[in-house]
Amino acid sequence: MSKLELKKILKKIENIINDGHKILQLLNLPGHSNINKRQTVSDDSRIAVTTASPPFVVIGRDEDRDKILVLLHETENDGQHEPSRALSHSIIGIHGIPGSGKSTLAQYVCAHEKRGRQEKEAGHFDLIMWVHVSRNFNVDKIFSKMLEEATGNSCPQFNSLNTLEQKLEQALSRKRFLLVLDDVWYNKDDSQEELQKILFPLKVGALGSKILLTSRTRDALLALGAAKCIPISELDDTVFLELFMHYALDSAGIDERDRMIFRAIGSDIAKKLKRSPLAARTVGGQLHMRPTIDFWQDARNQNLLNETMGALWWSYQHLDQQVRRCFAYCSIFPRRHRLERHELINLWVAEGFITTTEVGLEMEAVGRKYFEELVSASFLQLGEKQAERFGASEYFTVHDLLHDLAEKVARNDCFKVENGWTGDLPGDVRHLYIESYNKTMITEKVLKMGNLRTLIIYSGNTEIPTEEKIFERMFMRLRKLRVLSVKIITGSHVFSFPESIGQLRHLRHLCFRTTLIRQVLPNTIAKLRYMHVLDFGVCGDLVFPSGEDMSNLINLQHIIATADLNCPNIGMLTSLQTLPLFPVKKEQGYELQQLRHLNKLRGKLHIHGLENVGSKEEALEAKLDGKERLKELVLVWDDESCSPEVEAEVLEGLCPPLELERLEITDYHGSSYPDWMIGGHKGPKYLRELELSGCSRLGPAPELFEFFIHLRSLWLWKSSWNFLPDNLEQLMSLHELKMYFCLNIQSLPKLPRSLEEFGLGACDDEFMRSCKTIGHPNWHKIQHIPRVTIALESTHSPHGSSSSSSIPVLYLSG
Repeated sequence: MSKLELKKILKKIENIINDGHKILQLLNLPGHSNINKRQTVSDDSRIAVTTASPPFVVIGRDEDRDKILVLLHETENDGQHEPSRALSHSIIGIHGIPGSGKSTLAQYVCAHEKRGRQEKEAGHFDLIMWVHVSRNFNVDKIFSKMLEEATGNSCPQFNSLNTLEQKLEQALSRKRFLLVLDDVWYNKDDSQEELQKILFPLKVGALGSKILLTSRTRDALLALGAAKCIPISELDDTVFLELFMHYALDSAGIDERDRMIFRAIGSDIAKKLKRSPLAARTVGGQLHMRPTIDFWQDARNQNLLNETMGALWWSYQHLDQQVRRCFAYCSIFPRRHRLERHELINLWVAEGFITTTEVGLEMEAVGRKYFEELVSASFLQLGEKQAERFGASEYFTVHDLLHDLAEKVARNDCFKVENGWTGDLPGDVRHLYIESYNKTMITEKVLKMGNLRTLIIYSGNTEIPTEEKIFERMFMRLRKLRVLSVKIITGSHVFSFPESIGQLRHLRHLCFRTTLIRQVLPNTIAKLRYMHVLDFGVCGDLVFPSGEDMSNLINLQHIIATADLNCPNIGMLTSLQTLPLFPVKKEQGYELQQLRHLNKLRGKLHIHGLENVGSKEEALEAKLDGKERLKELVLVWDDESCSPEVEAEVLEGLCPPLELERLEITDYHGSSYPDWMIGGHKGPKYLRELELSGCSRLGPAPELFEFFIHLRSLWLWKSSWNFLPDNLEQLMSLHELKMYFCLNIQSLPKLPRSLEEFGLGACDDEFMRSCKTIGHPNWHKIQHIPRVTIALESTHSPHGSSSSSSIPVLYLSG
């Protein structure tokens, strides 16, 4: 279609819309603005929870209740302990999607506190108050309700808000109170000051007063100053079925045989309700009124989530338009799929879902803002940290009900092939997820979908061959791909990407995570000028084309891999933010100066092969101190081929950026330590973790660390020092000190009072025994430390004697 034809059609549509508005005015029907207003009133007028009394039975919330009670009874975080604040109360918040049980949990907490007061005659709180806030709240009404709750009497009519506030302060003065503010709302367009007015009279309460908030969004809790924001937990299937059957069948006069039939049908119905407590209550209540098998069987075949989905739909409509698009994209993944923050944001960027008009603002920064908005509104929920090979990883999930909503709004844009599905693929699909690698499906169906923008293939359990011919055809056919992500287990050891990958001119995100030992990229990879992410996960060797001009990859920001990066002239990729192991070699294109212009690097940078750097001047060429977004730096000498004097010069030139948080130095044998480590004006002033491994310079440690006043953790491995730094006591932020294989150290200096954990392992036997010998000076120096671990193993003393005894790990408590 030509631009002129398109312009004519758009003008025609605009005229139709304008005519439609005129007809609405003539017929006196509500316009768009009135419809919006009616929707808002309808949602806000949900039945308000106006009492602190919970339902007669609360199921599955004991653990959540106990966690909140612990926070309510804490006093260490109350504001009056801080000289800069005059507050006597602290704020705790519960947030979650509509119908998830936030108010019920808050009621359950209040009931426990009231019961405690009755049993003990004097409870933890002098007053317990419950106030429903809602979206269109009024400060006068909130204050009036607080006064009624505090005094137990009806609130008289006051002509002045100031008078009402004074009366409320009198009622609360010097009393330790628990105030529940239920259903707090806050949108970015609303005035935060108006919301905070609710808190003004509460400053007169006694120390230890608490405010418990419930809200759909974390932003609302933060707007009121919540110190703790607790996402409401999800009920498991067994507990949810118990909850549902309580509402549906409790106290029903039926015999045991029929009860078993009802429970079997109820189990099927409960699965449809996606663990929503609101749905369990509403649907269960309807079934309770009609305890007949026929009615229950009919209900089993119905869509039972209209009320709950309506509330979720309303919440979805209040997200920003671009955020809605990002959320809908999440429907491409299976239910309960673990979503990693950076990976999801990178996918959004690759798909073009992130937009900004602000000059200089990076797309990923906008994406992080979108992500946090979805987390705040509970559309993404934080899961437990998942243990991985290289540490714990934070992940997020989408609630089943919200996943249904995402599928509904995405319509046919997103499609999943899972559970052995073999049907036809919808022709208008743009984003496709395949649960397992299936050669037949790919060749006969997927390769015919020339308009695909996303193809994700995930096969986590079955070993399959990676056939280069299949991928060659894929690259030739699916030329509109923006995202290609393959995560499979393969029996192959080497995979060479076909030259045809250069046909994917629109590709922005390539993820190829397999069990391959070696992955080889062709020369045509340089043609993919829009590439944003190259993710190869755990692999032994990653080979880029040698001699190829890589400067075309001007948009490449992330290379994710655990392998050495065999990519010459990496310095051309000036947009890089993530870089794996960087090897320094005595080869052209692998010099340390390749890092000179990569000032956008962030996160972790691991440099090894530093024995190939010959002088301080060469080290300065890397300009590490200018990489302000680096948080972790690892510096490694692979061998001792250069002199201690040269190593010292090189380390002096590798001064890290000011805001570095973690520094690791391995196999450094230099003749001295650099000025930036012993109190110079430059260097990582805010360093929090320092690990020195294999630093074999003999003699006592220098007076290190004067500069590292924020240091919290110090690890020493295979150090040849005779003594620890004498000024260690001055590190008043140090929480952790660990030493392993440090055979020359015989005594401890004075240690800072801030230490919380101390560990020794495989050091000199006599030294370690002295640390656990009552009365020994070394023993005295660790008595203030709460957690002490000393592991006596078979080690060799520096005097040539050996110990063959093997003593288990010993835990000492200070």
